[in-house]
Amino acid sequence: MTSAARAPIAVALDTADLGLATRWAGAVAPHVSALKIGLELFSHEGPAAVEKIRTAADVDIFLDLKLHDIPATVAGAARAVAHLQPRYLTVHASGGPAMVSAAATALPDTLIAAVTILTSLSAEALDLLGIAGPPGVAVCRLARIAVDAGARALVCSPQEVAAVRAAVGHDVVLITPGVRPPGADRQDQARVASPRQALDDGADLLVIGRPITGAVDAAQAAADTAALLR
Repeated sequence: MTSAARAPIAVALDTADLGLATRWAGAVAPHVSALKIGLELFSHEGPAAVEKIRTAADVDIFLDLKLHDIPATVAGAARAVAHLQPRYLTVHASGGPAMVSAAATALPDTLIAAVTILTSLSAEALDLLGIAGPPGVAVCRLARIAVDAGARALVCSPQEVAAVRAAVGHDVVLITPGVRPPGADRQDQARVASPRQALDDGADLLVIGRPITGAVDAAQAAADTAALLR
């Protein structure tokens, strides 16, 4: 199956066990378009994790490191992973426009994906943190700032994706974690939607982890989830 025929899903390989992550990658790759390598796996295995996963599965690599530091440090970190050629690299939009711009300049061949507000944060949690406005208002504000600074992708919850699409237009890739197939447990996600709803509202890529990797048969779970989007 060509990558264009695969579902717009990035499976989150959330484990420190590279062997397990590699097995998941091989199982789900025929059905999805990307694999997300996050802090847990990258911190344990380093760049070798990306190389191993890429060997096991010919799909896009989504390197989810959520960089957040001064611009010079983030630029250095982005350059340090350039040889891995990720399709996406995440930074926190709240790091500010100079930081986002530094990452985009350092890694021009990668889509810098600015994370707006984590999907695990509820309106109450945001209020406690002093983030002004309802989640949707804060997300759109950060989205516009990040895009103006050079981000070519954004990460937002499916509950805000329609508003973000309206705010930034159609040239920006919108990535939505917090996607749960019908009947799936929310777990630690606060702002969620179904895969079909997220796509209908304007998402380009859906991040799905435990509903697929936690299934008895990850390949079948990936195939079933992909079928929901046809």
